[in-house]
Amino acid sequence: MLELPFRLRRGAYPRPSLALCAALAMAAMSGGCILTADLPDPALDVPANYKAASGAAESAPPSLDWWRGFRSQELTVLMEEAQTVNLDIAAAVARIRQADAQAQTAGAALLPNVTGTFSGSRSRSSSNTGVVTSGSAIGRGEVTNHVASMSASYEIDFWGKNRDALLAAEETANANRFDRDVVALTTLASVANAYFNVVASQERINIATRNIASAQRIYDAIKARVDAGTGSELDLAQQESLLANQKAAIPPLRQALAQNANVLATLVARPPERIRLTGGSLGSIAIPRVTPGIPSDLLTQRPDIRRQENQLASATANVGSARAQFFPSIQLTASGGYQSAALAALFTPQSAFFNMAAGLTQPIFDAGRIQANFDLMQARQDEMLQTYRKTVVSAFADVNTALTTLKEANERLRLQRIVVTSSRRAFELSERQLRAGTADIVTVLNTQLTLFQAEDSLAQYQLARLLAVVSLYQALGGGWSPKTTEGPANAL
Repeated sequence: MLELPFRLRRGAYPRPSLALCAALAMAAMSGGCILTADLPDPALDVPANYKAASGAAESAPPSLDWWRGFRSQELTVLMEEAQTVNLDIAAAVARIRQADAQAQTAGAALLPNVTGTFSGSRSRSSSNTGVVTSGSAIGRGEVTNHVASMSASYEIDFWGKNRDALLAAEETANANRFDRDVVALTTLASVANAYFNVVASQERINIATRNIASAQRIYDAIKARVDAGTGSELDLAQQESLLANQKAAIPPLRQALAQNANVLATLVARPPERIRLTGGSLGSIAIPRVTPGIPSDLLTQRPDIRRQENQLASATANVGSARAQFFPSIQLTASGGYQSAALAALFTPQSAFFNMAAGLTQPIFDAGRIQANFDLMQARQDEMLQTYRKTVVSAFADVNTALTTLKEANERLRLQRIVVTSSRRAFELSERQLRAGTADIVTVLNTQLTLFQAEDSLAQYQLARLLAVVSLYQALGGGWSPKTTEGPANAL
């Protein structure tokens, strides 16, 4: 079983003593004041190694710049550019700033609230009102009054209500930091996938172009036989149909090339007209060796797990804050300043005044509002716990799926290379026999079609292997490593 990470535990700040609890017991309608929240137990069964992994488990995670393993300079440039200009990442950074501001707002309750005021007034009484002054005379004069004061209020956080609210806000801010890493990882994987699709489309267009040239040679050979009276128009029509099919395969490939180029442009925040891609061939892209490590590494490598972990910590802190509402709140207030009719004498000792007060408020009957809020926070905590558990279990499944996909992609690619080699040899033999006049046209057509399909499938399988490698990197956390999660709110 996996124990909940240490940072989810509470009690990092002082709690009220039992003597203080007893002193307030008459005001509190509760039977005790043990306010520590129930710590949820994820009850996760972490396997020792991955089911689809081969060999001994290695603990080395992928490198942070994992994309360099493909040895494509153009891909590296696109990856680095996406990290700085991608709009989804920029929006995630903005959400971090929002969460930090909310945490700072929550932390303000732990400090006194101090305000200062200055006012001046001048009034004159009407002689016809009949107002009697202290001298039993009708007040007809003008009165001037100047007041400079300062007031402060502070709620003593005996039960940790405000501290828990701050902790919840801080954990939410940290969750937004990990969310930014999730967005960044997804963006980088999307850039790699789109780039490989661009290269694959270029490769398939080149294959189709070569196949068109081969089909054209066969067409010319059959036409020469027809012109010499040794071939049939049917043979020529069949070859013409095959040639036309090969030409018709190119427009969809060009469309896919343009679409993936546009996707790349969006990921690097540029209009399609401003992006130029050299591309290349699938064979020029290296295949890095990815070590999955051990399953427990995922708990720190994958930012989505860390995000859910912090959201669970935030929900746990909210439970403590909601529980503290059952207990009395103690408010201290004080005000003081100077008041004088003459501005020159405003700050003299005779003009000083002050006022101090303390108040204790204990909920007695609120129609179940506090209890309902407490139940709500507990339910949210349970929801976050289940979401956290699902995220971890899904992470294990993602890695196993990616490992299986990569393994089968490698095997399929190995077998397909054999198919291409055999198909090319058969086509070359049938073409030589055709020129020698000993080949059956049906055999020539079949060997052509088999070779064309085999070469196109080979390109698709090469693409599938590259995408499987990217998926494995993404499932492992993409080389992400935990960074400090301390935000501005933690300064309080």
